[in-house]
Amino acid sequence: MPFIYDEDRVIIISATDSFLAKSLITKLEQVGILATFILVDKKSFVMLPDKAELVILFLSDELAEMTDLLISLKDQAKDKGLGMGLMLIGDQQQFDMVQKSIPKLLITDFILRPIDVDIFLNKVEAFVLDEGGEKRKKKILIVDDDVTYMRTVYEWLKGVYHVDMASSGVQAIRYLAKNHADLILMDYEMPVADGKQVLAMLKSNQETGDIPVMFLSGHGERENVMSVVDLRPVDYLLKTISREKLLEKLVVFFASRE
Repeated sequence: MPFIYDEDRVIIISATDSFLAKSLITKLEQVGILATFILVDKKSFVMLPDKAELVILFLSDELAEMTDLLISLKDQAKDKGLGMGLMLIGDQQQFDMVQKSIPKLLITDFILRPIDVDIFLNKVEAFVLDEGGEKRKKKILIVDDDVTYMRTVYEWLKGVYHVDMASSGVQAIRYLAKNHADLILMDYEMPVADGKQVLAMLKSNQETGDIPVMFLSGHGERENVMSVVDLRPVDYLLKTISREKLLEKLVVFFASRE
């Protein structure tokens, strides 16, 4: 069978040289999925390959107690947004321990032992057929007349989300007439139609009224924030926000809507 998923996309991490973990790799190969096995210890630091799209943690008491390693994996998963899968295999106690380091919102799936191999294979295959999470990537529209800043945010997000850009509110409305967006990141201060006016137009349209909007602004005056409260934006962020903080905001926001 030709391989439909090459190495470094599916990663299995274990703190024990487990026969079962390695047998799962063999089972995956039989259905055309190559996986990379990484054996870790308390001194290990795992840098996930850029191609990593599904990480499977084969839990043991040792791994569940490797706080530094788990936090590192959490941070790398967060940087990839919800597009990367994080699957845990273990017992309930180990799962509860891991959640002290990795929040539940970043965990794609949890499989209890004893493992039903067929269920495991079906879950991994489903992820593969979903193009490694590509179809799960949320679509974000950035609206800003400051093209330089807009492109900066685009570069921050493009590897994690499907991102499109519009340089004015009018252009955004035209885009949304033909395309779907899961979130709009919109500049508050724009010529012709500012963020508040554009949001009001979106809310008045049945097709776009439910699209969540986060404002990005160079100013944080209370008057600006209070003037849009009735239009129910999901957040009001300053443009001084860092890439890390913005990605964290987006991960938490999308996870809250799942």
